Amino acid sequence: EGRRHTRMLLLRTLLPAAVSSRCCRLVPPLAALASASPADAAAVRAFSMQQAAVVAAQRQRRVHRGVLGGLRMCSGGGGSALADLERDIQAQGEVVRELKAAAERDEAAIKAAVERLLALKAQLPAPVEPPPAKSGGKGGGGKGGGGRGGGGKGGGGSGAAEAELSESEIFRVRLDKAQAVAAGGHTPYAYSFAPTHSSATFAEAFDSLSPGAEDASAEVALCGRVMTKRSFGKLAFFTVQDGEGTFQLYLDKKRLGAAFRPFLDATDGGDFVGVKGGVKRTDKGELSVLVAEATLLTKALRPLPDKWKGLADVNKRYRQRYLDMIVNPRVRATFAARARITSYLRRYLDERGFLEIETPCLNAQPGGAEAKPFETYHNALGLDLTLRIATELYLKRLVIGGVERVYELGRIFRNEGISTRHNPEFTSVELYQAYADYEDMMALTEELVAGAARHVAGGTSVEYQGASIDLAPPWRRVTMAELVAEKLPQFDFFALREADGGSDAASGGEGLAAARAAAQAAGVAGAGEAPSLGELLALCFEELCEPELVQPTFVLDHPTEVSPLAKPHRTRPGVTERFELFAVGRELANAFSELTDPVDQRARFEAQAAKKAAGDEEACGVDEDFLTALEHGMPPTGGLGIGIDRLVMLLTDSPSIKDVIAFPLLRPEGQPAPKE
Repeated sequence: EGRRHTRMLLLRTLLPAAVSSRCCRLVPPLAALASASPADAAAVRAFSMQQAAVVAAQRQRRVHRGVLGGLRMCSGGGGSALADLERDIQAQGEVVRELKAAAERDEAAIKAAVERLLALKAQLPAPVEPPPAKSGGKGGGGKGGGGRGGGGKGGGGSGAAEAELSESEIFRVRLDKAQAVAAGGHTPYAYSFAPTHSSATFAEAFDSLSPGAEDASAEVALCGRVMTKRSFGKLAFFTVQDGEGTFQLYLDKKRLGAAFRPFLDATDGGDFVGVKGGVKRTDKGELSVLVAEATLLTKALRPLPDKWKGLADVNKRYRQRYLDMIVNPRVRATFAARARITSYLRRYLDERGFLEIETPCLNAQPGGAEAKPFETYHNALGLDLTLRIATELYLKRLVIGGVERVYELGRIFRNEGISTRHNPEFTSVELYQAYADYEDMMALTEELVAGAARHVAGGTSVEYQGASIDLAPPWRRVTMAELVAEKLPQFDFFALREADGGSDAASGGEGLAAARAAAQAAGVAGAGEAPSLGELLALCFEELCEPELVQPTFVLDHPTEVSPLAKPHRTRPGVTERFELFAVGRELANAFSELTDPVDQRARFEAQAAKKAAGDEEACGVDEDFLTALEHGMPPTGGLGIGIDRLVMLLTDSPSIKDVIAFPLLRPEGQPAPKE
C-alpha cells in the first residue's frame, strides 16, 4: 500500500512536469523510485519541485528567444511552439493510457491526467475566425472581429495566459518581454509613429468595401492600444483602440512571415502598436487592417482591467481615471462633451464682445460668496492668503476699470463637504455686463444653456436619470417667497415682515415667531435658530422646495440677508434683484443686478463680518480694496455665474459630480474619515 501511495504521488507531480519539458528519459528512474518506501515521499516531493522550477525556466527562455527571434526576423518561432504543444499532448496521452491500463486503477489520478490532456488540447489553434465585434466606425459586426471577445478556446492572447498569474507575476513577465525587445536592438518605447488614418477615418474611407473583399492597392497606417488579442494558429486578430474608436488588425502568418509568431508573443493587452498594410473586410463584414508590418510602440507592464468585470469599484474608477477612460468609452465621451461645452460657452461670449481675463487665485481677503476658504501662506511676502472662493470681486474691478463685458472660466476652491453635487475644487464661468440687470442675465442664461444643449446633445430636450428635461426657453420664473408659500401657506414673507416692522433682520417679532413655528412643524432643520425672516425663508426653500424643481426654473428675489452683493429690489422691500437657476433639483446658475452703492456695500460687508466674528466660517469679511474701487464708481451691471460641472452633469446624464471631473478629490486609500 505504501509503494502504491508513492507511485501515485509520482504520477501526479513529477511525471507531468517531466512530460511537459519533454524529459521522457526520467520515466525509467521513476519506475525504480516507485518501489521505494513511504519514508522517501518528502525527497520525491523536493525532487519534483526542483524539476518544476527547471521546466519554468526552460519555458521562460523559450519566450525570451521567441521575442528576440521575431525582432531579428528569424524563422520558425510559431512552428516550434506548435510542435512543442503537439509533443506535450502526445506524451500526456500516453500517461492517461498507462493509468487506465494499470492493474489497480486510481480514478482520481486518471481524472487529473485527463483534465491536463484536455487543457493542452484546448491550446491548439482553431481554423476559424472569431465572432464579430464592434469597430470604431461603420462596417462593424462581422466575422473575424476581435472586439469584445477573446480568451476562448484556441486563442485568448495574453488574457488567457495571464488569468492564473498574480499582478506581480504579470508585471515580471511583461518586464521580461520589454527587456527582450531591448536586448534585440529595438526599443519597447518608440519615439513616434505616423498614422495615415484614425479608426473613424479608416472606417469612412473604406465603407464601400464588400464583405470578403480586399483592397490590394490600399496602403494604410494606424496605431493605438491593444484591447483584445486572439490567436488562431496562423491567424490572429487584435482589437485596437485609438482616440476615436476601435479598429481590427488581421494578422496572417503568410503575409507577416517570420515576424508573425514573435510579434504575437511580444505583445499583450494594453500595449500600443503601430501597423502598416492593406485593407480587408472579412466574410461577415468586419473591416480590418491586413497587416504587412507591425511595430511595438509602448510595452504596458500592467494589464488592463478584466474585460467583463471592468472597473466595478467606483472609487477605483475615480482614483485611476486613466483606466476608467481606457475601458469605458462613455467616460471619454463625457469629457469630450465637457470640452465642447466649455468651448461653446467661450465662443458664444467672445462673439458678443466679452473679454476673458484671468484673475488671481490667491486672495488676501476671500469674498464674492459665502464659503469657507482654503488657507495658505506666502513665504517671501510673509502673507496669510486664501484660495479664491469666487472670481466676482476682481471681475467687478475690471468693469470699474472700463471693461464693459468681461468673463472668466476658471477653477474655484471651497473648503466644504464632498457629495454627488459638491467637490472642493470646481469650475465656474462668471461674467459681467455693464448697463444690464438681472432680467438681461435671465435671457443670457437661457441662450447659453439651451445653446450648449443643442451643441452637444443635438436639441433642447435631454434625458437625465430617467427624467425628460425641456431646456427650450422661456423657462418658468417664480419668486422664492411664492415657492415657500406653496408649501407653507402661513409663511407669507412680506406680510410677516410688515408685522415685525419691516426690518430685514427682525429677531423676536411675532412674524418671525409664527414663521419659525410653521417651519418647525414642516420639519425644517434649524428653523428655530434662524435669526431673521429672510434667512428662514432661504432655509425653508432649500429644505422644502429646491429638490422638487426638476424642469428649469428661475427662482427670483432672494432675501437681502443672504445676498450681500446684489442690488435691493426696486419695488419689493426685504429682497434683492437676484435669481438662481434650478433644474433636476439642484442649482445651476446664480445672477444679480450687481450692487453698485459703496455705502450699502460696506454695510453688507460689515454685517457679514459680524457673522464671521460670531463663528460663521462661511461669512466673508470687509474687503477694503474692493470698497475703494467701488467708491470710484461702477456702472449699472448685471452679473452671472454658471457652474460648469453641474451643467455638464445635466447635459451628459451623469449622476455624480465626480463623473464629470477628471480627477476629483478623494481621501487617500485606507485613511479613516476625520473625527467630528
